[in-house]
Amino acid sequence: MKKFDKERVLLALAGPVIALAVAFVLSAIVLIASGKNPVEPFAIMFEQVGFSDVQVRILNQATLYYIAALAVAIGFRMNLFNIGVDGQYQLGAMMTAIVGAHMNLPAAIQVPLLLLTAVFTGAFWSGIAGVLKVTRGVSEVVATIMLNAIATSLIVYMWRPDVFGVKVGNNNTTGVMHESGWIPGIDLGASGEIYGLIVLAVLLGIGYWIALNRTRFGFDLRASGASETAAAASGVDPKRMVLTAMLLSGAVAGLAGLPILMGDTHTYNLNFPTGIGFLGIGIALLGRNSPVGIAFAALLWAWLDKASPELDFHGYDKEIAVIMQGLIVLSVVVSYEAVREWGLRRQQRRVGAELAAGHVLGHNTTKEVAG
Repeated sequence: MKKFDKERVLLALAGPVIALAVAFVLSAIVLIASGKNPVEPFAIMFEQVGFSDVQVRILNQATLYYIAALAVAIGFRMNLFNIGVDGQYQLGAMMTAIVGAHMNLPAAIQVPLLLLTAVFTGAFWSGIAGVLKVTRGVSEVVATIMLNAIATSLIVYMWRPDVFGVKVGNNNTTGVMHESGWIPGIDLGASGEIYGLIVLAVLLGIGYWIALNRTRFGFDLRASGASETAAAASGVDPKRMVLTAMLLSGAVAGLAGLPILMGDTHTYNLNFPTGIGFLGIGIALLGRNSPVGIAFAALLWAWLDKASPELDFHGYDKEIAVIMQGLIVLSVVVSYEAVREWGLRRQQRRVGAELAAGHVLGHNTTKEVAG
């Protein structure tokens, strides 16, 4: 590997490593300030990783986080902030649950139909923000935040028994999906079952990497995100790229809730997980929009979620994990900017040294010719 490549890898790793280190230190300070042991809570959570049932729960949760973070990363690559992933995945999951409960086709047709339902629902919902941005100049941040609220209202409306809802006690549901739409998981016996759609998450990560690094579309996407003016000068339509990126981001977001919907709950109800879209933002930032980096970040977030309940049994508040997640997000922003500035200064010094060396060499050559 060339020296330049080594330096680039080190710069890429420096940001998340510094962010995690700072987050651990700040979390320890919070624990000390509250009169608690600053090390024991982390030791307890690390110990949980050794239990197979916790490992399964971490993998399952990370699957949801990974897909949501990929959706956010697609927008980030285009310099777009799709903060509406939460509404897109919830609406996608509910529409999928409704279709799965009211249609009973052979599994070979039912499963692709449900996947497409989630994809098109998410894409449609994010596409509204995309159209508003390219036609009216409305910020995608504002538009997607408002669409999140509208999505929540739509879900409440569709939960009504006279629409698509089914009342089960005090819980609103969409009814149980037909078994032809269920995705069997990987059964590990007493340890639990890994969601079958973890395979979908892996395929999405591979597809994301190929599309971004091995296709003309990926080049146009990255170029437009870096500079719309430069991209337009090379023949790329920036408005088309904005709309396409928003559609793709929403399409992936629509799939984020399906691993648990099709692999576990088989219905959309009041207990369905929320907030995954917002967590995906922090995970995408920590993973630097890289499919591999996002995978590690998703596992870290899932570990904090699934290992922290054990703290309650040892006299610690499990909210320390939430505090740490917030500190990671704050640290990521600061550390990445610091690493970027440091890398830029190193590059400037290296270029300056090369130019100076070239000047000296050229001066000496001129003297030799003159002599």
